[in-house]
Parts: sequence; structure tokens; C-alpha cells
Amino acid sequence: MNMAVDAKALGIHRMSVEERLKLLDLLLDSLDAERAMPELSSAQVAELEQRLADAEANPDDVVGWDEIKVQALARIGR
Repeated sequence: MNMAVDAKALGIHRMSVEERLKLLDLLLDSLDAERAMPELSSAQVAELEQRLADAEANPDDVVGWDEIKVQALARIGR
């Protein structure tokens, strides 16, 4: 695939926000299916370990994906 292809060339700019979110979900699912996990830098690993430790230390201090999605869609007027 030509990496110079952009959203306009693919027609993505004509898609609604909802359609683009669905496309994003499909793309992420396809990466997960192939287990295409990028190498993490040591800084990224340290950040993830710190966040995991914080989540384990404060299990009630979380916001679920459903709530995050509602808030994000509200910000863009959906």
C-alpha cells in the first residue's frame, strides 16, 4: 500500500464521525487479530507499570469505557 495515501484519497473525509469511529474499531480489531504489537520504549513500559500500580492501589478510582465514550461524544456534540 502506498503510505502517501491520505484520508481524502481514501474518502474517509466524507464519512460521518460515527462511521469513522466504527472504521477505527475495525482497524484496531484487525491489529489485535494479528497481534501486531509495537515495541514499547523503556519510558512507555515505566508509565504503564506506574498506571497499573496506581489502578491496583485505587481500584475504585476508575472510569469505565462506556462513560468515557459518552463524555467524548458529548464533547463533539453527538
